Amino acid sequence: MILKDILAISGEPGLFKFIAQGKNAIIVEHLETKKRSSAYGSAKVSSLEDIAIFTDKEDMPLGKVFDLIHEKENGGPAIDSKADSGELKAWFEDIVPEYSKDKVYTSDIKKVAQWYNILHNLNLLIKEEPEPAADVEKAPVAEKKKKKSPPKPKLE
Repeated sequence: MILKDILAISGEPGLFKFIAQGKNAIIVEHLETKKRSSAYGSAKVSSLEDIAIFTDKEDMPLGKVFDLIHEKENGGPAIDSKADSGELKAWFEDIVPEYSKDKVYTSDIKKVAQWYNILHNLNLLIKEEPEPAADVEKAPVAEKKKKKSPPKPKLE
């Protein structure tokens, strides 16, 4: 999923869209209410693109997790984030079986489900297309033109 410019601000409900950089803050717009506000340097702002889920092997980017949820739910909404913690853990284990049970808390799973549902409801779940391999056709190499040297002066 393309998560560039979508932000989570600690202590603020919901998700935000980056609008502009100000002198001492960034200007953001709440995705659901469309209200604009400032997030100052003291606020902990995280781009969803930079968030990853701990797994037993290597960290999995949140965009990849959203892709897996999208596949599992056949493009529909995810589990309700207010569901029972056992239900949430079982649901998340179906999606990311190798997630680290020691490092990923129920609150993290709730956030993933909540964020996914927000983005799903606003039709912002845009699948990242793999970059097409460019057909590498070798263009004919232009022959270098020989520079004509100036005529030699005739010595008589």
